[in-house]
Amino acid sequence: MSEQPEGGQLRWHPLLREWVVVAAHRQHRPQMPADWCPFCPGSGQAPAEYDVFLYPNDFPAFSPNTPEYREPEGLFDTAGARGACDVVLYHPGHTILPSELSVEHWSKVVRLWRKRTMELAADPDVRYVLVFENTGVAIGVTMPHPHGQIYAFPFIPPLAQRVITSSREYYEATGKSLFEEVIEKERTGRVRIVAENSRFVAFVPFAARFPGEVHIYPRRQFEGLWQIGEDEVPQLAALIRTIRRAYDNLYGFPMPLMMVLRQAPVRGEHPYFRFHVEFLPIQRSAKKLKYLAAVETTSGVFLNDTWPEERAEELRKAIPAE
Repeated sequence: MSEQPEGGQLRWHPLLREWVVVAAHRQHRPQMPADWCPFCPGSGQAPAEYDVFLYPNDFPAFSPNTPEYREPEGLFDTAGARGACDVVLYHPGHTILPSELSVEHWSKVVRLWRKRTMELAADPDVRYVLVFENTGVAIGVTMPHPHGQIYAFPFIPPLAQRVITSSREYYEATGKSLFEEVIEKERTGRVRIVAENSRFVAFVPFAARFPGEVHIYPRRQFEGLWQIGEDEVPQLAALIRTIRRAYDNLYGFPMPLMMVLRQAPVRGEHPYFRFHVEFLPIQRSAKKLKYLAAVETTSGVFLNDTWPEERAEELRKAIPAE
């Protein structure tokens, strides 16, 4: 093989009609090192002092230093994985849990998400910004220090495109917001509401795919972090903290989960799409994990081992008193 670019290479999957990122250099990233952490203060990657900190991923799947992206044309087509991958360090403490961060500290994380999203949105090579977090060894985390990531894509990822398409088609057919309709039904029924405040509402979706899946929706319409108001930042931070505390209190240990911030594409206007946060935990009981095995992985049809209504009640009861 010839020398590989800093980021990955996009390869077109003609049967699924979607890109696959080949990034073999990521095989060499550290795997839970026992006596060294690149995310701790003064480690070389992180400064000697910080509250929250962002730096470019050392093993990026997407990078500005790759060939230019282009739309697929042939059966076995390739393109440059042009974009960016960032690491977001939530806190200097190596062993602190995300659920242990204060509202004030989570607000700093949200502001850093917003700032970086806006910077990436200004890059003409970027079409979509994905903010996400993996937590727990069971998820596949390679570094235990509390952190998340931000990926900037040169295309719109398939799952994001499905949500964009469904919300646009609903809006065109009814003149109504699909997200607003969902929020109204959940707040009217109440059975799946986990927590809410003056600006955001958190609930287990009616058709939750993961055990104890929770979504956080804003009460007002906005498309992405670039439109969130400063007065809404602590309200989002507070609800993120509440849900994280409920998860970790549910079974008495840190919940392995994925967290993702769903945003509209950074190009164009998408008034039918609403920013939201999704938590995707994989702990289906105190001693059992949810694995995405053959049925889910090969068919795309999820099997949920828990009733959303029951799990919502359990999470409400698991919210610890202040």
